[in-house]
Amino acid sequence: RSVNIVAFGNERDGFSEDSQQPSLIWSYLGRSALISQIDSSFSASYVGNQIFTEYQACVFGNVRLVVHDCPVWDIFDSDWYTSYRLIGGADIIVIKYSVNDKTSFQELKDSYVPMVKKALNHCSVPVIISAIGARKNGVPCTCPLCTSDRRNCVTTSEGVQLAKELGATYLELHTLNDFYIQKYFGGVLEYFMIQSLNQKSSEKMKERKKTQKCHRVQPPQLEQPEKMPILKGEASHYNADLHNLLCCCQCADVAFYPEDLSTAVEAHKIILCSVSHLFMLLFGVKSLSNTHDASIVQLAQSLFVVEAGDPFPSSPHGVPPPCVLPVRVVVKDSVFCSCLPDILHFIYSGAFQWEQLEENIKKKLKDPDKTELVLEKVKCILKTPGKLNTLKDCKSHQIKQLNNTSLRLFFNTPVLADVIFKIQGAMVPAHRAVLVARCEVMAAMFNGNYLEANSILVPVYGVSKDTFLSFLEYLYTDSCCPVSILQAMSLLICAEMYQVMRLQHICELYIITQLQSMPSRELASTSLSIVSLLKKAKFHNSDCLSTWLLHFIATNYLIFSQKPEFQELSVEERNFVEMHRWPSNLYLKQLADYRNYIHSQKCHCTVM
Repeated sequence: RSVNIVAFGNERDGFSEDSQQPSLIWSYLGRSALISQIDSSFSASYVGNQIFTEYQACVFGNVRLVVHDCPVWDIFDSDWYTSYRLIGGADIIVIKYSVNDKTSFQELKDSYVPMVKKALNHCSVPVIISAIGARKNGVPCTCPLCTSDRRNCVTTSEGVQLAKELGATYLELHTLNDFYIQKYFGGVLEYFMIQSLNQKSSEKMKERKKTQKCHRVQPPQLEQPEKMPILKGEASHYNADLHNLLCCCQCADVAFYPEDLSTAVEAHKIILCSVSHLFMLLFGVKSLSNTHDASIVQLAQSLFVVEAGDPFPSSPHGVPPPCVLPVRVVVKDSVFCSCLPDILHFIYSGAFQWEQLEENIKKKLKDPDKTELVLEKVKCILKTPGKLNTLKDCKSHQIKQLNNTSLRLFFNTPVLADVIFKIQGAMVPAHRAVLVARCEVMAAMFNGNYLEANSILVPVYGVSKDTFLSFLEYLYTDSCCPVSILQAMSLLICAEMYQVMRLQHICELYIITQLQSMPSRELASTSLSIVSLLKKAKFHNSDCLSTWLLHFIATNYLIFSQKPEFQELSVEERNFVEMHRWPSNLYLKQLADYRNYIHSQKCHCTVM
């Protein structure tokens, strides 16, 4: 017997100085008298963050307890397949948050609670919402970004309202001591464990009674269908793609120089502006009137000078031609300019390795005062307007980072665009730097001896506008959300056309997940042609999907053999389906013999 618990959320607030504080789950496992033989293992990491920790232990003596503790909600954005699989296998779900982190709570409420509700899909899985910490009565924030709600803490009524939306049990744990962990949280959790075990025992007993009903000649045993091939998702290489863009300097449109113009460090406006309001101001994306942080304006004016060059040649589409030289930016501070390559590598790699940047600058400058001044300027460049600029902010990931949401601001907008795709009569603006970094086919197209390398307007054929927009959205954000199987197949075809293999795998997983969740009655009545999907998967070299679809047809043989599309299978495909069909011909023959036996004996069968 076993109980599976999935815990989401971080009980530590973003400004907590105690980074070693034990988690709620670990505190419960370590203190509960009912828990023994605790073992833990860490999952793989995603862009520098731990996805989840798996704990295994024994509870109630001989019951196996498996807990997946997911401290970051990003798993729903980066790996929806894993997150939905965790929720689907959970007996109990725990959602935890800090009462002193209003920003994280609001993000949880607005972005992730709807995803959890969708994943639960009316399942009767108990949910526990744990509000952790004692509320701090600090001075209310007065920055312009916080005028909608000046409170720092999450109130009890907000937590209760969230619990009502999920049909959950709401708990407030003011501290992680023995009373709150064992008596309060542990009591509720153990109650739901017992309920889950009772339900499983009841279902097992019903199944046992069902198998004992017939004491006569037993009918033939129907074996389970063959296991279908398992498709594994491909890890994201989003940050590695953008970091490689800096290393190869393709499509660079800005060059930083010292005051003597002796050397140049090339970069990309679109990347810099996606992480820094200072660079938005410097390159004209934002104006002085729209920048509400005086420190950013002051640093931009004191540190950089954008040299006025020749005006861009006129373009009927409003974007500069690809042959325009990079914008020259003079860095007034020679010390900062000497550290600029390290700073750019830090930004392009995702802004996660702050300690590494600090160490590199210390080695280069060998002067603590100069090092501190350079680091303060880096923090000001990457800060969010209106927030404090402290070292603790950097270690708590409060500085703006280059991640899979940074470039969303520039997706399908003409701001800083240097290429326009013409598709089905519509114009779609884009940025060569992002396309080259994320897609090898486009890198060859824009940097080789092709017409597109020197063209502003690039026509696109063989794909619809909506599908191409979804493809571009993946390149910019590293995520995609198809709304149907047909849209996922169209996106898969586009991904194969441009050789973006990870997107192709994501579409394959989406199609498989949707078909697996389709009940037999819907599968029999749907107008969706599985054979047509199979033909497209084979034609576009999606071997994993085509193999899975063949197994799917064979497993649902009685449904698909009655459809006209079944005749469209090739001889080779038909032979495979017949060989792996479920139920098998042998079983059907045994079942017919058994029915004949029952009829000849003129006895009543409790099974048939």
